[in-house]
Amino acid sequence: MGDFQQYDQDFYQSGYYIDGQGQELYDYDSAYSSPDYQDVGVSHYAPQMDTPYTGQVFQPAAPSGSPAYTDSFEEEPPLLEELGINFDHIWQKTLTVLNPLKPADGSIMNETDLTGPILFCIALGATLLMAGKAHFGYVYGISALGCVGMYCLLNLMSSYSVSCGCVASVLGYCLLPMVALSAFAVIYSLQGLLGTLLALCVICWCSLSASKIFTSTLDMGGQQLLVAYPCALLYGVFALLTVF
Repeated sequence: MGDFQQYDQDFYQSGYYIDGQGQELYDYDSAYSSPDYQDVGVSHYAPQMDTPYTGQVFQPAAPSGSPAYTDSFEEEPPLLEELGINFDHIWQKTLTVLNPLKPADGSIMNETDLTGPILFCIALGATLLMAGKAHFGYVYGISALGCVGMYCLLNLMSSYSVSCGCVASVLGYCLLPMVALSAFAVIYSLQGLLGTLLALCVICWCSLSASKIFTSTLDMGGQQLLVAYPCALLYGVFALLTVF
């Protein structure tokens, strides 16, 4: 029995005593006790720290070979130019519409400029409202349908393709005489012979201006009357809204 207990104690050897006092079983070399440890007899390892960043935190240094960037407001284009608003072109288009006999500049008219048309549509709706007619929805709806119809018609008639924005721009600028008629209807009733004659003159004015711009821009020589007819139908609807 004594030999068995002696064998049991010799077989189960551990680094701990029964009373809880521990003793380390393995001893590590002191060379591995620090982060900058050394592998004794094999190699030497010492971690290298990166070079500190000397630039500014919010303005990182530009890589070598890249062009220098200067954040200057003087070199930035004007805000209206970034938005595509050119008052000189707006004025020239307005003069072209006001004078139906003036030849149109195709380079200026072939632009998708919707600043003037939107202003003229708002002005037409405002003048109708001053006359007691709240027809903003009719103005925008008829304008959208007319632009889509003229876009399809011009692409069928012309050998050149035209964008829907360009058609909307031309039709919107040529709405200016109709705005003048609507403003006149605020102070004078157009439901009479004079009002009918004025409405017919304005319809011819708008349709001739629009057809002139379309034929000069799309090189549709000899087809101005064919283009003027659907334009007259479109502006005739606006005239009905203005008169009645």
